[in-house]
Amino acid sequence: MTIHGKGLGLVGRAALVALAAAALGCTQDAIAPRAAAESEVRARLGPFTPWSQAVQIEDAIPGAHPNFNTASLDGCPASSRDGKTFFMASNRPGSRLIDIWVSRRESTDEPWGEPVNVGEPINSAYNDFCPMSARDGHEFFFVSNRPGGCGGDDIYVTRFRDDGTIDEPENLGCDVNSAGNEAGPVPLTEPGRGKVLYFSSTRAGGFSPEPSGAVTGDADLYSSEWKGGRYQAPTLVPGVNSAQEDGQPYVQRDALELYFFSTRPGGQGAQDIWMASRAKAHDAWSAPVNLGPNVNSAAAETRPSLSWDGTTLYFGSTRVPSQGSDIYVSVRDRDAGRNR
Repeated sequence: MTIHGKGLGLVGRAALVALAAAALGCTQDAIAPRAAAESEVRARLGPFTPWSQAVQIEDAIPGAHPNFNTASLDGCPASSRDGKTFFMASNRPGSRLIDIWVSRRESTDEPWGEPVNVGEPINSAYNDFCPMSARDGHEFFFVSNRPGGCGGDDIYVTRFRDDGTIDEPENLGCDVNSAGNEAGPVPLTEPGRGKVLYFSSTRAGGFSPEPSGAVTGDADLYSSEWKGGRYQAPTLVPGVNSAQEDGQPYVQRDALELYFFSTRPGGQGAQDIWMASRAKAHDAWSAPVNLGPNVNSAAAETRPSLSWDGTTLYFGSTRVPSQGSDIYVSVRDRDAGRNR
């Protein structure tokens, strides 16, 4: 199989277009719309200050091991609830194709340690990526194109046991998965709905109609509710999808913020991180807004995720061409003068 970065949410041709746009620079005509967009993002941040200028994770505070990012593809970041375990996807040396890697630290005041391959049964001879740990720290979701699935990239679930063993991964089945590519699984307990799994999918029948007979289309955001001991057939997340690619969502633990990548117009480059919000979990999502130039670049940003307290944003980016894709960090503080 050819490694093309699809699993990390990279957009090869679009990334090259974005890099060319960066070389041309920004025109004055873009300044006013950008300022308006930044103001709108500010209004949506609830009890938080704006996101800081993003830096590579090694340059953040408290930082990470010098070998955290590599010259290979590094992306799909996800931190555990206690902030001491960090999962990522990479095709760095030591991977068979795209594998899931893990970094650990003793406390949140220490830098992230050097990532190590999580090994079998999570990793396989195929692409394994988009890791996400559940609230309890035991249930673990990821995506793989290993044989036996429903077609393309499917969502799998396993469990970390207290004795250090890992259950054999199980495919979530062909109601959740499809003939297209699924990505970015995020489990949470949502008020009024119970256990819900958010993810993206390129299945046919999404937000934009496909030609007759098509089984796949562009990526859209979906959610699936847990009922009868399994996740049900998913439905489109209302109010946030577009006619372009919308993928790899992350929903904050209070279910009030939704982050995802999109190639829709109005961004900084080929593929940006956008967010939608709501005052209560029962409310409709707001119209998505672009996170602006502190987070996004002229290149491609991928798979956002937040720390448990919502103050740290992790994501992948192709903004340094020689690195392929790296993991970046942006932070924000709680704003004592503002309430959600």
